[in-house]
Amino acid sequence: MGQIDMGISIKELKSMDESTYQIIDIRDEIEIAHGKIAGAIILKPEEIESSKNIDFSKKLIICCSRGQVSIEVAENLKEKGFDAESLEGGYIAWLMDIMSEPDKQVKAADVEQSLRKKFRKSIWTRFTKAINTYDLVKPGDKIAVCISGGKDSMLMAKCFQELKLHNKFEFEVKFLVMDPGYSPENRKVIEENAKNLNIPITIFESDIFESVYHVDKSPCYLCARMRRGHLYHFAKELGCNKIALGHHYDDVIETILMGMLYGAQVQTMMPKLHSTNFEGMELIRPMYLVREDDIKAWRDYNGLHFIQCACKFTDTCTTCNNEETRSKRMEIKELIKTLKQVNPFVEGNIFKSVENVNLDTIVAYKQNGEKHFFLERYDKD
Repeated sequence: MGQIDMGISIKELKSMDESTYQIIDIRDEIEIAHGKIAGAIILKPEEIESSKNIDFSKKLIICCSRGQVSIEVAENLKEKGFDAESLEGGYIAWLMDIMSEPDKQVKAADVEQSLRKKFRKSIWTRFTKAINTYDLVKPGDKIAVCISGGKDSMLMAKCFQELKLHNKFEFEVKFLVMDPGYSPENRKVIEENAKNLNIPITIFESDIFESVYHVDKSPCYLCARMRRGHLYHFAKELGCNKIALGHHYDDVIETILMGMLYGAQVQTMMPKLHSTNFEGMELIRPMYLVREDDIKAWRDYNGLHFIQCACKFTDTCTTCNNEETRSKRMEIKELIKTLKQVNPFVEGNIFKSVENVNLDTIVAYKQNGEKHFFLERYDKD
């Protein structure tokens, strides 16, 4: 058996005439939402051969997250006679190269100005509205702003810095990054983005990725639970009483539908929660009213590039990357997009549905872990 061609490097690609190749990005929409290569054509592997957007006289550069999945896709295309190569290192390698170019580095002052001007109404006002509506920040709070490396948490960090400039009472923030076993490349991306955005991060390490890698049942769920616990623990050691996570409005409405369609339950992602395992600790979600499209617009306007999942197994882990796990949230996103074509207010209606629950019309519900049935009060009513 011959050796598999590992593909074309970023250095080789930069030496080529841009008119001689096309980059085909085969990552899914969730990954691309966090960062994309300018000019790349976004397609699923099975769509490439029949796509009318591709000039097949050019070399096809296949790009995935880390340059693993793209190898097989490129090899399959070459066997069928197409001129195709895998991009070595994938999107992460491209991102590392972009961030190493001095003229491409972002100025924190410009990003901050964009929040005050261009994105004041769509992001800053909604951020402060969530703070006030759900009483998320109180005098004397010490908040651990948890940064995963993605667009949502990085924007949240910048919003908190802005809030500190305008706060009417004293509170503290710590910008916390947990390294659960990042690859060196992913950690470098997070560190460079924090540096360029002038976010003074504190990094602590754990071995969570290794602990859950060989777990067969729900390893991603276990990973998320363990990461949350470690964040609470380290935040408490720093003297914090709250951790802030970057979930946004779209996460909320998608969670509502996923609970109904896949979990047979009506529930939502709450704007804040008391910790059940860490006394005196609380979780808050200040991005609760900010739309994902506005976060993307902020990212692209400022020329920012982030990673979706810092997990070093993203491309090769059968638990993170299997079709069943990945497709559920994508199905919900597509469903909402389809419903919106008929009813433009559907997103707002989903969000408000869990604010307008009428217990008189509910067959059964749970409260404090105890289930109640409508017949308990039917004759009394």
